[in-house]
Amino acid sequence: MNDSTYTTPDWFWEAIDIKPESGFIEVDESDINYLYWSGPGNPGLLLVHGHSAHAHWWDFIAPSYKDDYQSVAIDLSGMGDSDHREEYSADLYAQEIVAVADKCEMGQDTVLVSHSFGGMMSIKAVAKNPDRFKGLILLDSGVKHPDDIAPQEPPRLGRAKLYPSSEIARSRFRLQPPQQCEHQYIVDHIARNSIEYIDEGFGWKFDEEHRSRMKDFDDLEQDFQSISVKCALIYGADSEWFSPKSADHMKALLPHLEVTELANAQHHLFLDQPLTFMEALSKQLDSWK
Repeated sequence: MNDSTYTTPDWFWEAIDIKPESGFIEVDESDINYLYWSGPGNPGLLLVHGHSAHAHWWDFIAPSYKDDYQSVAIDLSGMGDSDHREEYSADLYAQEIVAVADKCEMGQDTVLVSHSFGGMMSIKAVAKNPDRFKGLILLDSGVKHPDDIAPQEPPRLGRAKLYPSSEIARSRFRLQPPQQCEHQYIVDHIARNSIEYIDEGFGWKFDEEHRSRMKDFDDLEQDFQSISVKCALIYGADSEWFSPKSADHMKALLPHLEVTELANAQHHLFLDQPLTFMEALSKQLDSWK
């Protein structure tokens, strides 16, 4: 991948030129990294990434909200610049989300905006802490209809892949679940921030044994139904991971759920339609003011 083969729009450069600061908070003997674009004072906006992702996935989204919201993004353990664990669980991830919100002095008017795997962990955080957050916006995430649940592939065990250079590692970066994205400048930015130097080579900033170390959780539907705060779902109309059937299923489980379908978007909807996504997110947030 070569940055010179496409044109990067000005709005993207302007967004990523606004660099966040970083901090750490220890949660159950692991350091959890977070990024923040603004400090306390405004309502909170806590951004939670998906599986094998990291806080820098929000670099081109968060700056648009830093003046009206306290904008913060977390690295869940085992991903990004947070520590790896011997075992992961939804309960631990819920603790991490709350701990970062507390560390950053984010108020009870904080809204969680959570993608994919991060959305399921955020459901747990809201269910266990019903008075901590104002609302939850799920992005292509939540409780799937039983017909949409595919059997999980067995975890792949083995030595983590290392590459001789960061350029080669970046060229191997792929979105998971697999999909094409016409905005290659976004994918390249994410890829650049997904690599670290490890043991005389370059590898990914996530625990490649995460799936085998993640404890099963079967109470997602019960947790979701217990949500009493404001809750919304924005999902990609072309997503192969999430479907209108699942959106209807979630609405039946939680009648106060507000649902938005984002046209021409797949599972990684804010990569596919970044500006349209921000319009939809802003509209949802404005309706909750």
